[in-house]
Amino acid sequence: VVEAGVFRASSIKVAEASKIIENTQRDVNIALMNELSMIFNEMNINTFEVLKAAGTKWNFLNFTPGLVGGHCIGVDPYYLTYKAERLGFHPRIINSGRCVNDSMGAYIAKQCVKKLTKMGKNALDSKVLIMGVTFKEGVSDIRNSRVPDIMEELLSYGLKVELTDPYASSEKYLQEYGYPLIQQTGDNYDAIIVAVAHEDYKSLDEKYFRSLGSDDVILIDVKGLFHKKIETLNYWSL
Repeated sequence: VVEAGVFRASSIKVAEASKIIENTQRDVNIALMNELSMIFNEMNINTFEVLKAAGTKWNFLNFTPGLVGGHCIGVDPYYLTYKAERLGFHPRIINSGRCVNDSMGAYIAKQCVKKLTKMGKNALDSKVLIMGVTFKEGVSDIRNSRVPDIMEELLSYGLKVELTDPYASSEKYLQEYGYPLIQQTGDNYDAIIVAVAHEDYKSLDEKYFRSLGSDDVILIDVKGLFHKKIETLNYWSL
């Protein structure tokens, strides 16, 4: 069927459980990175620099912080916890990981609002551009994307939010989440959030973001795409 061959599990239950725990393991590990990122933010330490240093140890697991959505990692742990609770067992680590990962969109939005406030800007007068709305890079799939969490939190503070994505369908996004995507980016944004690490975004530079933003535009780089590439912009990443 595939070049790697087929592993024959002892039963369908074992096969299904193995798939679920593979996604659950990644979910929990990403949750740990997200929690560490929040701690390091309070310590004014860049998370990606910490991970780069930690990665020099041969057995360090290479996970990074970020949004966890989609129809696998963000869903499978719930199947497992649902079944466990039906059997009278209450998972703590898995549920804690889910809680952390599901809160990251709101956390990123709040960091954006905090930075705008520190600069003396009124949320009601601020405009934010979110770049990338799919659940992961390089795909058009918006199922269970956590980017809407960022948008909804920003809207709750009264900010104006525009969304763009080179892969996603504006029609499908409007149908699923109630908001259309813009086809042409505007200018004078007070903050720009690069939420998804699309290949199309990797070549962008400081000059590009300045062309879209106000004089003191804030760049929120969720996946650290532009770490050490930004010199003068007000920059923040997980």
